Order: sequence, then structure tokens, then C-alpha cells
Amino acid sequence: MPVTTAHQLRRIATNGIHLNVAVAGDGPAVLLLHGFPHTWRLWSGIMGRLAGRYRVIAPDLRGLGASERAVEGYDAGTLAADAEGLLDALGEPSAAVVGIDAGTAPAVLLALRRPDLVRRLVVMEALLGRLPGADHVVAGGAPWWFGFHAVPGLAETVLAGNEARYIDWFLDSGTLGRGVPDDIRAAFVHAYTGSEALRCAFSYYRALPTSAQQIQDAVATARLTMPTMAVGSHPVGTGLERQLRPIADDLVAHRLQDCGHIIPLDRPDALLALLAPFLAADPAT
Repeated sequence: MPVTTAHQLRRIATNGIHLNVAVAGDGPAVLLLHGFPHTWRLWSGIMGRLAGRYRVIAPDLRGLGASERAVEGYDAGTLAADAEGLLDALGEPSAAVVGIDAGTAPAVLLALRRPDLVRRLVVMEALLGRLPGADHVVAGGAPWWFGFHAVPGLAETVLAGNEARYIDWFLDSGTLGRGVPDDIRAAFVHAYTGSEALRCAFSYYRALPTSAQQIQDAVATARLTMPTMAVGSHPVGTGLERQLRPIADDLVAHRLQDCGHIIPLDRPDALLALLAPFLAADPAT
């Protein structure tokens, strides 16, 4: 069950923008990077329990939630720089970095570019651009919404006034029909209501070709040297693990059964059971 722990919401300047950031606990830093259609509240089921041992840092990513609606910069490289600046602004020399969905690519890119900043890396339910190994996941093509979101100006116009129904579809499918708590559902719907909020969200999809090239360039000259964990469920499964295996020095992988894409809300206890020992093995703790 979630543990209620006091957190601060702070507005922090990084990389030319301001992010809304939830901070809780004290100890070695753990940076949590969410995806779509989420905010920092994606981590509500595990944040309080991690905060008993760590300083947990959970931003709303660029343009999302209560963070600044940036005009540009939704590629993985810029998002990685946002995370780097955030750690610096909070006085953290390093962090264990956990990313899911759209938070995975910037987490990996930060680890490749700045291995001194990333003590441990945990990534979930995403694919890394064109890296080999995930052909079985995309054999039938990318999910339908990738193309819909990628067309500049289209989805945010079509969806105006229907945001709640659209977000509900992702929340239901991402939990295999179980749904998320009412307060979190309401927060997510609020965060993605309005054409400007949707534009920022869909900008992540429009930047995917740039992000893919950034990852391709990074792995040409660098490897993941820190302990890394990949967690899959449905629908990505083992796809991310297979992409990471050739580029990671120390990789452990898990696949959660009867678990939807939104792992931190659908199966928080199962996720924490994996995270706790993995993070605790860090000498910094």
C-alpha cells in the first residue's frame, strides 16, 4: 500500500526552463522520470516508501504537468540536460535514475553522456529508437497513436474538449482495465487538458526521430557502465532488455506478469520489490 510521506513541490530552474518538482526524504538521490500521460504523481505508490531511505526527486517533465510549457526541446538530449541541470540545482553530485515510457530515453542518454552522474539506472516499458533487439515488439508497426501524435497541430485540435476520454483510454489500457486511483486520474486529466498542454505532450512524439538519432550517436562511442535494470510488462515485455543487452556492462532484467504498461501504478508493490534491493546494493546508501 502507498505510504504517505511529506513532500515539497518546488519550482526549479534548469536548462533555460522551470520544472515543477516533488522532493521527499533524505539520503542518496533517486531521480524519477515519468512518461505520457503522466505527471510526477505516477510515482505515488512507491515514492513515500523510497523516501524513507533516499532523497526522491520526481519532476514533471518539460512541458508536462505544472512544468513550464516550453516551445521546444522535447528531444531526449534536451530532456537529459534538463535532468542534469535539475540534479545540479538541488546540489546532488549523482543519482540513481529511474525512467519509464518517455522518461526512458533521456535517462539512458544521461547515463551514456554523464556516467559520473548516474550511479544506477532503472528503465521500464519503452523502446530506444532504432537500436536492434526489439523487432518482435514492433513487427506489426508502431502503435496507432504514435502516427496520430506525430502530425504537427493535428491531435491537439481533434482532441479539444475530449481530453478526459482520451486520457482514460491510456490509463485503462495501461493497467489492463484496472484503472488508477480517482485522485491520480483527475490530476492526469487536468494536466493534459487544453491545446497547449496537448501540444507539449505530443511534441515528445514529434521529436522521436531526433531522439533516436541521439541515442544511436551516443552508443557509437559509449556504453552503460553503471549497474542497470530493465523492467518489462505489457506490451514492451523483453524488448527494452534486448536493446540494452549489447550496450550495458552490468544488466539485470525482469518481466512482470499480469501487469500493464503503467507499472508504478498498476503493480507498485512488485516494482518496489525489485527497486529496493537493486538501489540498496549501491555503496552510497
